[in-house]
Amino acid sequence: MTSPRDSSDHLVVHKQGTELLTDPLLNKGTAFTESERDTFALHGLLPPHIGDMEEQIERRLAAIRELKRDLDKYLQLRNLQDSNETLFYALLERHLTEMLPLVYTPTVGKGCQTFSRYFHYPRGLFIGYPQRDRIDAMLAHPRFDNVRVIVVSDGERILGLGDQGAGGMGIPIGKLSLYTACAGIDPATTLPVLLDPGTDNQERLDDPLYIGWRHRRKRGEDYDDFVEAFVQAVKKRWPHVLLQWEDFARSNAQRLLDRYREQLCTFNDDIQGTAAVAAGTLLAAARATGSDLKSQTIVIYGAGSAGCGIGRLLVHMMMEEGLSEDQAWDRFYAIDSQGLLLDDQDLPDFKQPFARRRDDIKGWKVKDKDRVALIDVVKHAKPSVLLGLSGQGGAFNEEVIRAMAKHAEQPIVLPLSNPVANSEAAPQDVLDWTDGKALVGTGSPFDPVKVDGQEYTVDQVNNAYVFPGVGLGLMAVKATYVSDGMFAAAAQALAHAADVDPDGPATLLPPIDKLRDTARTVAIAVAKRARKEKHCERFDDHDLEAMIDACMWRAEYKPYALAAD
Repeated sequence: MTSPRDSSDHLVVHKQGTELLTDPLLNKGTAFTESERDTFALHGLLPPHIGDMEEQIERRLAAIRELKRDLDKYLQLRNLQDSNETLFYALLERHLTEMLPLVYTPTVGKGCQTFSRYFHYPRGLFIGYPQRDRIDAMLAHPRFDNVRVIVVSDGERILGLGDQGAGGMGIPIGKLSLYTACAGIDPATTLPVLLDPGTDNQERLDDPLYIGWRHRRKRGEDYDDFVEAFVQAVKKRWPHVLLQWEDFARSNAQRLLDRYREQLCTFNDDIQGTAAVAAGTLLAAARATGSDLKSQTIVIYGAGSAGCGIGRLLVHMMMEEGLSEDQAWDRFYAIDSQGLLLDDQDLPDFKQPFARRRDDIKGWKVKDKDRVALIDVVKHAKPSVLLGLSGQGGAFNEEVIRAMAKHAEQPIVLPLSNPVANSEAAPQDVLDWTDGKALVGTGSPFDPVKVDGQEYTVDQVNNAYVFPGVGLGLMAVKATYVSDGMFAAAAQALAHAADVDPDGPATLLPPIDKLRDTARTVAIAVAKRARKEKHCERFDDHDLEAMIDACMWRAEYKPYALAAD
């Protein structure tokens, strides 16, 4: 992870020969010049042809496009990342729309499931439970001196696929790839981490090729002590690092965030990042209908940590629009696997604010008063917004959508569950059932839809619209704390970044190939909110853009000079 010394026009490099060619942060492959081949003893280790980055991109792109399976394309890209990171990111930046679904959702899910089968290069840091007393020593190596952002997972809730154990490392690797591709975070400053407390996935435990710790997951105090040891070691090693939690189980995600958010600059992307991108999309949709956020009646189908995280952020933003706290909470109906949340149920703390009073549904005609179903809520609550985070494929069926369309002129339907098979609805179905009037955004990528014979792109409500920019803004101003207000600012910035198409289904989000511009816009908003809330050092507005731009690395080859050792 150590970086060479960087001057304005070249890099001062200590490595030569095969040591240089096998360092993915430094390797340029056939793009090493004749003089560099002389200086760094590369003749004979490379073919004689001297190429450039554009030629290399075309070669790699052609090889990827020849492959039929998305998993094979994912593996080809991972191999490129492990051999030449500059070229990997240059390819991503120039073809982000095509590459994003391959390096992250939905393909990364299959990558995690098959991670052990294809493991070959030691990227990131695996911290197994048996090594819990060695974490300080593991982090102490000089190769980690420049780390500024960490993404950590314990592999227990990978997308909608459940416990993948050590294979969950694919998620931190993928997330950090997007930090670089979408926000320009220098890859030499990033560290993916997999905490391995075991796995309860029997298929993984029975797999002779499984690379993780072959043990049932540690729970309770043992698990908490393991995470505590990691966090304290991180704080000691990097007092100003940004730590992002990723794909922890619902039973752990919120409580770990609550436990550590006051101790270091940290956030949980599944909870807060998902909340911000959903809120930003919803704000844009409300704007497209000529309405505002505080006027929406919202059903959250899937009241887990992510769903409730979205709800809490939306309550915060509704209050900023002028509603009282009680008025804001009253705009929500949250549903979990047991039906509508009600105040006479035994609910975990994070769900309790969403519980409706039993008297609220006294006049409802429902099939089961103890398990009020989605269709009952839609018919009686008359929502303008459906948010799907349940992982239940097809839950927003024709009956539900048509019932919603009876009272909502332009229903806002956001089936956000991943992967595609778990999506609560297919966007083409939603548009067909609403005569093309619905505003739709999905968690997974879908094929374009057709309305009145015209083809339109479906917005993917991808966390990549938010977390890279949030991280960039936090790092640029050296923020010490990540607040809900910062994610509200990110959502508002995102909502104003898209141009609404007046002639078809609303464009709720900027195009994927503009994600780098979007990240910069989000970063500015987050930085200003951090200053307003006094969670960073003071800065002047005229300096802010330069501060952010200074943090944005670009994938380009620089000339190398040999260090004088």
